[in-house]
Amino acid sequence: MMERHDGSAWEEEVAAADEKESLGQGVSVDELQPQEELEAGAGSEEVEMTPAAQKSGAEATGADAGDEGARADEAQAPAPKMAEYDETFVTLEPGQIVHGKVVQIGSDEVMVDVGYKSEGRIPLHELGLKPGQTPDDAVHVGDEIEVYVLKVEDAEGNVLLSKRRADTRAAWERLEKALETGEVIEAPVTERVKGGLLVDVGVRGFVPASHVARSYVENLEEYVGKTLGLKVIELDRQRNNVVLSRRAVLEEEYQRAKEEAFSKLEAGMIITGVVRRITDFGAFVDVGGGVEGLLHVSEMAWGRVRHPADVVKEDQEIKVMVLKVDQENERISLSLKEALPDPWEHAAEKYPVGSVVRGTVTRVVDFGAFVKLEDGIEGLVHISQLADYHVNDPSEVVKPDDEVEVRVVSVDPERRRIGLSMRQPQPVQSRRRGGSRQEMRTTSGDAPTVTLGEVFEDLSSLFDNQVDEDEDR
Repeated sequence: MMERHDGSAWEEEVAAADEKESLGQGVSVDELQPQEELEAGAGSEEVEMTPAAQKSGAEATGADAGDEGARADEAQAPAPKMAEYDETFVTLEPGQIVHGKVVQIGSDEVMVDVGYKSEGRIPLHELGLKPGQTPDDAVHVGDEIEVYVLKVEDAEGNVLLSKRRADTRAAWERLEKALETGEVIEAPVTERVKGGLLVDVGVRGFVPASHVARSYVENLEEYVGKTLGLKVIELDRQRNNVVLSRRAVLEEEYQRAKEEAFSKLEAGMIITGVVRRITDFGAFVDVGGGVEGLLHVSEMAWGRVRHPADVVKEDQEIKVMVLKVDQENERISLSLKEALPDPWEHAAEKYPVGSVVRGTVTRVVDFGAFVKLEDGIEGLVHISQLADYHVNDPSEVVKPDDEVEVRVVSVDPERRRIGLSMRQPQPVQSRRRGGSRQEMRTTSGDAPTVTLGEVFEDLSSLFDNQVDEDEDR
């Protein structure tokens, strides 16, 4: 039997423990064991205890028994029901569309929290990736997405989900609504195929070539990669068939623009337009929203125009004056020259009679040649004024595009005509008063200048008659 080194101290501690017990403060016997005995461990020899110690031990044993009974009672108390625990999670069923949050992105799957007791898993092939995309391109951690429940618990206990199927269902619902309401949807062109274009509207859609634009489109390849505004014109979900039209959208826009144009445009207005088409008789100019007005060849320049393409080019932006608005027949007449300064306003000052200028032969006719002095000003060199000798055929002297030097014979700004001559000034005879002697002088001397119109009194009327005949032709 082990000998206690300090029996009196032990008895004092037991007495103190009894006092605490009587006051309701339970103390375990283990707490009262001397340090030496704790270190010695549970030996085979019994430790002799004083009566007080035995009493305290018995009471402590009773307290331990009471604790064990309390724990037994707690074990027998009703535990929370599993059903109540399950109610804290959402209920999932296959085929259901639920809202989830991306929590993890892997190389072959994406984990989504859908509020279930386990996270949902989206396999790579159910993400709906486009060619060349990775999971990181399609979703990001924290994204809120809609997913389709494929299976509530797979072999690993996860919920199997599909983003691709959820997107497809949402796309069909959107298309059905767009068909019913006439809503315009935006979609990128993915491919040029026989007969039209393929577009991505959540599902594959088809735009026939005849519905790409308001007019015929020769090269559909130029639309690949562009985003177009489209209307759904045919939908068959069972056959996975979606037909869309861009022309329907453009027609509506054109009608609105046309109504606006005819309500705002007035004769005399200077507006900006874009040349869209060029014909032999003029050009069609877009004055806004696809509404076109006609710019006739006679209104392209102040001078003569051989072909509209010599003055304007397709897609060129020009300023034009509105000549006439015919709302009943939906026609707009335009003028380019009226939006430009009139060169004839200062022609008399710029080209005085007798002045010598240079010009370019534009046309050769039977009765002479027309010479362009500047844009909008063209004069006539009569056949009789082409050379100092008799000319039978003007083409023997000049040809189109020749640069020539001419003398101004007459100017009529109101009638927009200038008479020209290529002949050298001729000497004129002058008779002194009171004498019979004649004196030869030239128009280049100090004597007063004599014009060709004075020498040939009917020259001016000859020019006018020939020009009138040419215009009649």
